Amino acid sequence: MLHEIMNAASKADANTELERFRGVYGAKYPKALQKLDRDWQYLTAFYQFPAEHWRHIRTSNVIESPFATVRLRTKVTKGAGSKQAALAMAFKLLQSAQNGWHRINGYELLADIIAGTEFKDGTKVTEDQPEKQNEKVAA
Repeated sequence: MLHEIMNAASKADANTELERFRGVYGAKYPKALQKLDRDWQYLTAFYQFPAEHWRHIRTSNVIESPFATVRLRTKVTKGAGSKQAALAMAFKLLQSAQNGWHRINGYELLADIIAGTEFKDGTKVTEDQPEKQNEKVAA
């Protein structure tokens, strides 16, 4: 059920899945629900970005994978000697590891994000969308 929350198509769907989770597991795991409630704003922040970026935002592998190489090498060398030598070794390992990295999905949308363009549920909010939403509410 947690995967269904995380992989929901929209924030409203994620809220629905959270309430379903609350109904099934609320009595058994109240501390888990407290944590979800406390951090809900942060856990669902990715809905404010383009859907193409969600895959990258949802994972911590972006940080862990490059440093796995560094961690393995430092274990083999049993320390690199001085602090400067360790830093130089880590730098060179990361520099060589970057050759295998791929570009972020939807990289062309980064300019929109930097410019402050709003996204809702992974799609760009245009000026005519709020008007349509207000019309639906009035009807």
